Amino acid sequence: MLPRILTTSLLASAFALAVGCSKSEPAPEPEAARPAAEDKEAAAPATEKADKEKAGKKSPESGVDYHSLANTGDYRVEHLDLDLTVDFERKILEGEARLQFKRLNDKNPPLVLDTRGLEIEAVEAGHGDTLEPVKFAMGETDPHLGTPLEIQLPKNATAVAIRYQTSPDASGVQWLEPQQTAGGEYPFLFTQAQAIHARSFVPLQDSPQVRLTYNATIRTPENLRAVMSADNDPEAEIDGVYEFEMPQPIPSYLLALAVGDLEFKPMGERTGVYAEAEILDDAAKEFEDTESMLEATEKVYGPYRWDRYDLLILPPSFPFGGMENPRLSFITPTVIAGDKSLVALIAHELAHSWSGNLVTNASWRDLWLNEGFTTYLTNRIMQNIYGDERYRMEMALGYDDLQAALEDKPDSDEIMAIDLRGRDPDEVFSNIPYEKGSLFLYELEQKIGRENFDQFLLDYFNEFSFQSINTEDFVSYLQKTLLAQYPDKLDEARIREWIFEPGIPEGAPHPQSDAFSKIDPVRQQWLDDEIAAADIDTGDWTYHQWKYFLDGMPEKLSDEQLQELDGAFDLTESKNNEIAFSWLMIAVRNDYEPANARLEDFLTSIGRNKFLRPLYRNLVENGEREKAARIFEQAKPGYHPLTVKVNSQIIYGDDQ
Repeated sequence: MLPRILTTSLLASAFALAVGCSKSEPAPEPEAARPAAEDKEAAAPATEKADKEKAGKKSPESGVDYHSLANTGDYRVEHLDLDLTVDFERKILEGEARLQFKRLNDKNPPLVLDTRGLEIEAVEAGHGDTLEPVKFAMGETDPHLGTPLEIQLPKNATAVAIRYQTSPDASGVQWLEPQQTAGGEYPFLFTQAQAIHARSFVPLQDSPQVRLTYNATIRTPENLRAVMSADNDPEAEIDGVYEFEMPQPIPSYLLALAVGDLEFKPMGERTGVYAEAEILDDAAKEFEDTESMLEATEKVYGPYRWDRYDLLILPPSFPFGGMENPRLSFITPTVIAGDKSLVALIAHELAHSWSGNLVTNASWRDLWLNEGFTTYLTNRIMQNIYGDERYRMEMALGYDDLQAALEDKPDSDEIMAIDLRGRDPDEVFSNIPYEKGSLFLYELEQKIGRENFDQFLLDYFNEFSFQSINTEDFVSYLQKTLLAQYPDKLDEARIREWIFEPGIPEGAPHPQSDAFSKIDPVRQQWLDDEIAAADIDTGDWTYHQWKYFLDGMPEKLSDEQLQELDGAFDLTESKNNEIAFSWLMIAVRNDYEPANARLEDFLTSIGRNKFLRPLYRNLVENGEREKAARIFEQAKPGYHPLTVKVNSQIIYGDDQ
């Protein structure tokens, strides 16, 4: 999932929502510019009693997905056929899901599937096309995991068909009114299945261990287009019935659907963009290097195996920077900056086509296998397309993000192979799996050489293609490959320290950028009144340097200092969302009244949790809980369910 941003004023007005706008996505934390995770709340420090209990607590069992209620040890779903009608008036999806599954033993227990908030109307089971009505029951609801659906199976049954409808407040579905879109004329729907939200719109085995192919028929209002994480046809007639096929097996969290007034524009032979007409040209221009990114990645890490790579630009209520749905990445419009300064997010979602979509974490405990690899690949793609200086800046900002995350988290949440038992899996998304995972891989590269490490990654993607693996699988693979090949350069104990211990091992690489070295003294000179803000030469500053300049400011600035900065650089009205976010964080901390209107507009017109979570937290910590609640309640109707959940906790507490 996951982060960076910016919009022009034209976009801001086009998207004027009565709302606000995370793999993350759900993405990173404090106030950084990374295409990574959407920040998650750090766990509260454990009590002495909890510490004692944890000391005797067994480690998570390798290979077990603690966030699925499905009995994947008895049955494995291999194919899904969906036939769904999109009902904007009732805000539900209704229809049938037909699952084909493999039996893993001779027993015949009930088939248990994951659901959340689904209304199950009827179930049939049998073999092939011969299905008959069977008994089913809903189990006890878990607050994090949903409700198990238990289906009694005839002997030798290998298929079930489930008639159902979703809840209007399904956690993985957002319904937008016309006024919340760029065009303002038609409604919009999109899904977000990661981490375990697929079960809120399809009954299935909602575990990344389980990979399935799927076909779908989606029925919509006649003037709207449906697109999915499948073989989209830009030439398809807009007639209200759309057929899709995903022939490559994917985990359930990559199941994705969107419906809206969408048009298509190609960007290359295998790449294009879907968006509302009002932003289509801007998006295609901003992301025109996507085809080059795809080709550059193929040269190093092997062929792209998903046929096409298109982008879908969503309304700004999307809670993440991006989501790597195969063949069709879902992207926030907040990365359309007009200068390609935020396209690392596109590189990140593209890189997932190898790390994450092709080789997948088997459980959310193993998320670093998806996001650490992808963040590493993202930086390499950016270097290949935009040069060494951009690469060094991206790396240095990522390192700063990691340091901020380590200051904010308990030791247990600094471990890459994190113990998530009993927790909402959305809590795994932070800069630990993203940036610590990437830094670990960067150290391996530094120790054995880039060419050798690239060969290792190529072999790794080939070895585990279209498979889901856990951390122990990876360590075992390292033992057979790099540890055997380079015993004088690599040490298994250090590798285990990286993965299973908190913090960063001593002597780890510290990426730095010369482009930032000139910023520190200039900032300090201004803080010391040795230079006026208007006299700072910012003519050749990149977005990254602006972020570094602002994020390095002290917690407290005087009103005079804030006015001077704003007057010199017009920061309150910045058209770059990342820069605006950094400035608004400073403004909130220092009660800078001239930024209040922009702050309120920002929080009610963007739904990206990377921005919202820290800003609401800053307001609350600065004694402005009432103000935060007022803005939140105004924006809430347009926020995604995940956005509502995490920010409600910040504003009202965990009881909300």
